[in-house]
Amino acid sequence: MENNNVLIVEDDEITALNLKISLEKQGYVVTEVCDNAEDAKEKLATIQADIVVIDISLQESNDGIELAQNIRDKHKIPFIFLTSYSDDDIISQAKTTEPYGYIVKPFDPNSLHATMQMALFKFEQENQRKNNFSNFSAEKLNIENLLHTKVAEGESKIKFANDYHLDINACETFYQNKKIRLTKKENAFLRLLVAKLGLVVTFKQAMEYVWEKNGATENSVRTLVWRLRNKLDTDIVKNASGIGYFIEE
Repeated sequence: MENNNVLIVEDDEITALNLKISLEKQGYVVTEVCDNAEDAKEKLATIQADIVVIDISLQESNDGIELAQNIRDKHKIPFIFLTSYSDDDIISQAKTTEPYGYIVKPFDPNSLHATMQMALFKFEQENQRKNNFSNFSAEKLNIENLLHTKVAEGESKIKFANDYHLDINACETFYQNKKIRLTKKENAFLRLLVAKLGLVVTFKQAMEYVWEKNGATENSVRTLVWRLRNKLDTDIVKNASGIGYFIEE
């Protein structure tokens, strides 16, 4: 297990000490222990924390919730709440900060460790999804830029193959000026092929662009191509065996 840095925010000295000892036994590095929200905010500006453990009811107030919101807004690191059964009336407020977990007092060291690990894992997965989405958005923008380089200024039609054209604004394809009725996914795939005219669109590229990584497989792409070919008047979608598909430039 990676030695994650932990900030503890707990105003009860005994609980804070027990947390520190338990976490260090599990291999965590407790960088700071604070007993109030303001001190925690100052520490967060100067230390490297991977996760924060916060008592919801700091000094018998809702400072823990306010601190959690501050962490979410400014520091983008995961946090979990310490709570007791008597805290039920403020749990609904705590939920609005979207914590990565709860630990009930008196805490069990094994449950504490499991909650910490799940919080860190969930945070890592969220960041990965955000990065994937950012990469996908950049690729999608790149495809749109490619399409716009293929049309004359003030125009929206891209001619390809023989007697086909794509209207990039209407997202519609025509053969001999007659509209071909395609589904949303078929249109998206054909748009991708036209953007990369003369180049192979791989199965991975097709899955990411058409389905946006929503459970698609290579067979999904093959089925889509089969349906698309049945709707096109001529055989313009070519196989790149085991790699993907292309339309000749």
